[in-house]
Amino acid sequence: MSGEHGVGGLKREWARRELGPDVVALQRAVRRLFDPQGILNPGTAL
Repeated sequence: MSGEHGVGGLKREWARRELGPDVVALQRAVRRLFDPQGILNPGTAL
């Protein structure tokens, strides 16, 4: 898949389909845990 630099905009939709809604929801929950105000790198995937 991708390395330490993340998925990137071009692969984001593919990653959502590959991982499924449960994993995407878990990733979003983890992100909210560390960034509840949504100010760290907004508009990007985890």
